[in-house]
Amino acid sequence: MSIWWSLHLRREAASVPLARRLLLGTMETAGVDPDVSYDLSVALTEACANAVEHGGGGTGVPGGALSEAYRVTAYLDGETCRIEVADAGPGFPGAGVPREPSDDAEHGRGLRLIEELADHVQFGNRSGRGGAVVSFDKILKWRDSPSLLMA
Repeated sequence: MSIWWSLHLRREAASVPLARRLLLGTMETAGVDPDVSYDLSVALTEACANAVEHGGGGTGVPGGALSEAYRVTAYLDGETCRIEVADAGPGFPGAGVPREPSDDAEHGRGLRLIEELADHVQFGNRSGRGGAVVSFDKILKWRDSPSLLMA
């Protein structure tokens, strides 16, 4: 089974629960174990919150409509779910790898949480248009009961 969807969302806090609910609904329908679904939904929430907070004013379209949006794409393919969140902000400084937050830092913990919840994480910058890209994947486990897709 393969499922994918992509959302183009406004950079506002109300968009974050929309992406999370769509992911959770997709996972439930596909028959993914609730614990795995929860981990991915928390990671997605953190990535979306970062895009909302930091994802504007990129070099691609300063002050334009695209700088006020971000994109979420999710792929469920076989035994893996891959999620990508891309924005039009300034991107990550340096080589695209966020620096380690200090223990008393007020920012940066969400990216570390994503690393803990997912099996593989990549932080990068979009080439050309600017903006950050956070992508992560997780091996799926399935519920014992049959999914709605198999009924």
